[in-house]
Amino acid sequence: METRLPTSDQNFVESLIPQRSPFVMVNSIAEYSETQLVSGFEVKEENIFVQDGIFQASGLVEHQAQSVALHTGYKYYLLGKEAPTGYIGAIKTFEAIQLPKLGDQLTSEVSIINEMMGVTLVDIVTKINDEVIAKSQMKTVVM
Repeated sequence: METRLPTSDQNFVESLIPQRSPFVMVNSIAEYSETQLVSGFEVKEENIFVQDGIFQASGLVEHQAQSVALHTGYKYYLLGKEAPTGYIGAIKTFEAIQLPKLGDQLTSEVSIINEMMGVTLVDIVTKINDEVIAKSQMKTVVM
């Protein structure tokens, strides 16, 4: 059965990334192309990165990295292959303008700048209600 986008089917989304609960920081895919992905995530109280009702910057970084993994996972899903495991190779820049609160719905836009020999350079912008709250540029590496 093919899953169509957008989707917030948690089981499907989790099948595309190597992380497992309680370390899953993405719960939807709104858009996908070879060079872009839009992911979503709702901040809930039980999240391991929530402290005093605030989603910490470390959680934002992990959400952004998992959004990149989601791009790779969905690409492999479309090819009928199992997605490789990846990791953050380097964080070139990261800026948290605002930290999310409980119940906030994050939307992250991943833009692939360059992909070569398993190393992907990406720009990521995270928003709440169309307001930019975090930006980063990172390299991810697949094994």
